[in-house]
This record gives sequence, C-alpha cells and structure tokens, in this order.
Amino acid sequence: MHEVKNAHYIKNYILEIEFEDGKKKIVDFERYLYGEVFKTLQDVDRFKEFKIDKQLGTIVWETGADFCPDTLYVYM
Repeated sequence: MHEVKNAHYIKNYILEIEFEDGKKKIVDFERYLYGEVFKTLQDVDRFKEFKIDKQLGTIVWETGADFCPDTLYVYM
C-alpha cells in the first residue's frame, strides 16, 4: 500500500502529491468532488484545508473525506 508523504495546494482543486517512494503527481480533484462526503469540498476554501493523516497515509479533510492512497497513486 502506498502512502502520501506530502501534498501542496497548487490552484482550484489541484494538489501536488508526493508518495513514500518519491513519486510526485499533480491531481485535479474537481471531477471527484461529488456525493455526500465530498460535496462540501466543492467550496475551494474548504478544499484547501486538507491535511496529511500519517496513520492513514493519505490526505484528509475535517469533513471526514479522504482518498485511498493507492487510488491516488495508480488511478488519478
């Protein structure tokens, strides 16, 4: 399982994500922000409030939203 080690906000709904193996990806989350869990993140100011959860190894938001780190690594 991959782990997110670092992430930086770029603009809009775009983050640069760095993984445990040093791989970096630029991910635009805009098209993934639908459904009950992600709806509040459509407000870009709330989206920018992400954090890295070291225990889960991924990015999370206070709303309870998160993304599987393997999904971020492979599919996004």
